[in-house]
Amino acid sequence: MSKIILENIEKAFITENSKVIALSPINLKIDDGEFLCILGESGCGKTTLLRILAGLEIPTSGKAIIDGKQITSPDFKRGVVFQKPNLLPWLSVEKNISLGFKIRNEKFNKEKIDNIIKLVGLEGFEKAKPSNLSGGMAQRVAIARALVSDPDILLMDEPFGALDALTRLKLQSELTKIWLNRGITIIFITHDIDEAVTLATRILVMTPRPGRIGRVAQVPLEYPRSRISEEFIRLKSIISEELVLLLNEADYIKNNNLKFR
Repeated sequence: MSKIILENIEKAFITENSKVIALSPINLKIDDGEFLCILGESGCGKTTLLRILAGLEIPTSGKAIIDGKQITSPDFKRGVVFQKPNLLPWLSVEKNISLGFKIRNEKFNKEKIDNIIKLVGLEGFEKAKPSNLSGGMAQRVAIARALVSDPDILLMDEPFGALDALTRLKLQSELTKIWLNRGITIIFITHDIDEAVTLATRILVMTPRPGRIGRVAQVPLEYPRSRISEEFIRLKSIISEELVLLLNEADYIKNNNLKFR
C-alpha cells in the first residue's frame, strides 16, 4: 500500500537576482493503485512536482508524504521514467535493465530480468545495444529498468512525448497492461489530453505558473478504452474546455496585476 499525501506543497527557485515560484500551495491525496495523469502547459510545475515525489527536489514549504513518512530522498520503491531513456550506450538491453541490482548490491537475477523483458515486449533484443533500438524500444528499456526494482509507485515524466503517433499508441496500450498486471500507482505527466483520457483513472489539470491544482476529473471508463466512444469524446471535450478556461483566467489575472485565489 502506498498512499500519497501532498500537504501545502510550495516550490520557489531563488537566484541572486530573481525568484520564480514554480508551485503554489498544492494539497492532494493519491490512493494506492491510482493511475493519475497530470496535465498543464509547459512551465506550470508538473515536472517539479514529480521530482518532489521522486525525492529529487525538496519543497520550499509543505510536505510530500508516503505511508506516513515524509519524502526527503529517492527510494527504490519509487521508480522514475524520464522524457529521454538515458540508457548507457555501451551496455546491452539486459545490462541496462539490470543496473538496479548493482546499485542495490543484489545478485543478478536472470529469471527476473527475463520476465521484465517479456513484460515490456523486448524478447529477442536482450543483447542489443541502445544504438540499435528505435525510440519506442529504448523507452521500453527505461520502463523495464524502473520496474526491475519492484516499485510501488511509477513516476513518469512525458515518457512518450518524443515518439511517433503509432509507437505512442502502442506503448500506451502496453503501459495500461503493465499497470493492470502489477497494480502499482502511476503518476504520469503529459501535454496530450487524448493520452490522459486513454490512461488515467483521474486527471489533475494544473494552472499556468505558479502551478496550482486547477481541476481534478475522474475518468470512469473501462479498459481498454475506445477513443471514438461518446463518453471518451465527451470527457476529452470537458477537459479541453477546462484547460482553456484556466489559461484565460491566468492571462486575465496577469494582465490586471491580480493575485490567484
